[in-house]
Amino acid sequence: MEGFIAIYIFILAGFVGYEVISKVPVILHTPLMSGSNFVHGIVLVGAMVVLGQAEGFMEQLVGFIAVVLAAGNAVGGYVVTERMLEMFKSSKGGK
Repeated sequence: MEGFIAIYIFILAGFVGYEVISKVPVILHTPLMSGSNFVHGIVLVGAMVVLGQAEGFMEQLVGFIAVVLAAGNAVGGYVVTERMLEMFKSSKGGK
């Protein structure tokens, strides 16, 4: 029964996340996502906690995939932020 509740929460979170993100204008997606890197860190910590409490093989597999995806998301957010900040640096020496 607990598995069904977890799946229900996962599906509901995915639906709500899609609805929230779809309402943001396209021009704001990159600045908002790069500015919300702290959220990616929280997701990564949550995924690690879930992986630490996993008991069966499937739970461990899904937890591992969650950690990998969350880590990639966090790193990608910092890469995007760095690239955005590079765009605003002034060129020196008249280049």
